[in-house]
Amino acid sequence: MIERSRAVVFDLDGVLVESEHLWEEMWTRYAACHDVPWTAVDTTHVQGMSAPEWSAYLAARSGGDASACERAVVDGMVEALEDGRMEPYDGASGMVHDVAARVPVALATSAPRRLVDAVLVVHGLADAFRSTVSSAEVDHGKPAPDVYLEAARRLGVDPGDCIGVEDSGNGIRAAAAAGMTVVAIPNPSYPPKPEALILAARRTDNVAAAHRAIVDLLSAR
Repeated sequence: MIERSRAVVFDLDGVLVESEHLWEEMWTRYAACHDVPWTAVDTTHVQGMSAPEWSAYLAARSGGDASACERAVVDGMVEALEDGRMEPYDGASGMVHDVAARVPVALATSAPRRLVDAVLVVHGLADAFRSTVSSAEVDHGKPAPDVYLEAARRLGVDPGDCIGVEDSGNGIRAAAAAGMTVVAIPNPSYPPKPEALILAARRTDNVAAAHRAIVDLLSAR
């Protein structure tokens, strides 16, 4: 018998809002300002890292200061949000609100707090989440499980009773390492490697399919 899950923890970038390409754009722009090429290998390396982690990496690559690097990149992301370039995926808002009406819902994201709060307010999602955690607020970013463990702790729910919803390889690894049942929405532009995808209990093609999978898991016996 499959036990009913008691809570759901969503990732933000690549799950609720289409923003992974914007992160790559801002990292590339910052590196180019320092005459350093930014490659797909660099993007893969830093995806899922907390802001302190990726800014340290970018600063080491570019020769800049980590705090200035983080500020410039996050400024660019906030500007993209305000310019209407960071929109929710079709059905994402409805999915969050529907699931939140069923069970407690949290957010576990690599995005820094300033951007998290801005995204949730702009897109009318702030009231749906019982708690939100940025990986900058825990010891280690994804693929470490810290941000998911903290999200479950704030919900007061055992991580094993949670569903984690992710798109990236490092995110899937993080949610699985926390002991959560993972629903994956593989990002077609930044596809997770097979060894990460195998950790997901459900693999879906889009938000609508993920929504159905979550409701199915919440109803399972």
